[in-house]
Amino acid sequence: MAQTFASTGDMADKVVTFSTIGPGLYAYTAEGDPNTGIIEGDDCCMVIDAQATPAMAGDVIRRVAAVTPKPIKYVLLSHYHAVRVLGASAYGASEIIASRATRDLIVERGAEDMASEIGRFPRLFRGADTIPGLTWPTLVFDGVLTLWLGKRRVDVLVPGRGHTAGDTIAWVPDAEVMFSGDLVEYRSACYCGDAHLEDWPKTLKALAAYQPKALMPGRGDALVGPDTVRAAMSGTSAFLEALYATAQRSVSQGRTLKETFADVRKAMDEPFGSYAIYEHCLPFNVSRAYDEARGIAHPRIWTDQRDRDMWAALQG
Repeated sequence: MAQTFASTGDMADKVVTFSTIGPGLYAYTAEGDPNTGIIEGDDCCMVIDAQATPAMAGDVIRRVAAVTPKPIKYVLLSHYHAVRVLGASAYGASEIIASRATRDLIVERGAEDMASEIGRFPRLFRGADTIPGLTWPTLVFDGVLTLWLGKRRVDVLVPGRGHTAGDTIAWVPDAEVMFSGDLVEYRSACYCGDAHLEDWPKTLKALAAYQPKALMPGRGDALVGPDTVRAAMSGTSAFLEALYATAQRSVSQGRTLKETFADVRKAMDEPFGSYAIYEHCLPFNVSRAYDEARGIAHPRIWTDQRDRDMWAALQG
């Protein structure tokens, strides 16, 4: 039976959880939907990932207001994907922060990504008419950026390529808590359509070296406790290894994209098939893994038309 295109058949509301993962640190999660993090400082707050529309961001803003009267001064974009960034205008932040590589990707493919993702995830783009256009960072950095929310230090840094070329995390040293964006997922499929699969496991090792006591992943439940964090990082690595090693082997055997898709299914359906958005991600993931295994280093741009052509060829 053909799969409904991407997540167009997923229209059921998810249960939102707003949990504390450290002192003044909160995770907005929703059963595998994109997560948003909140860091409360002495005089202001930072939001990590903005949701897909200003209308969707409104729920985050209401929940933040229920725990602190402090204004949201900063919005951090962990990467460029539309479901993460297009709600940024709702927060009235003084600065929208992104890595230079993330800004470059918005320039290169932001408009195409916006159209593509709206077509894939209609439920996540409720209130799409409230989006004023592409989200542009006002503060761009390379390497590491240290911010002070009063006396609270937040390190914003690019640990390496993985989910995208511009992945950015936030580290709160006083609590030893990390906000990883989609570099780490918990019981949710990694979306690898724009990934750098050779680099991603090395980037995860860089994150593990921080030994976080708690972590908010890009999707899935908030992770509290070092053992839980390590398990999520290990699970993310296992997912990536199964995908890319299978694609490399198939390419080395001269197999087609369609044949590689079947090979990856055999390797991944049983251990990972129950993960959130697994079926949605699989064709995009195999397409990118197949490209990278054949030496295409820079991920090709997804458009709404390429999405549907690929889906018909692989998942249809």
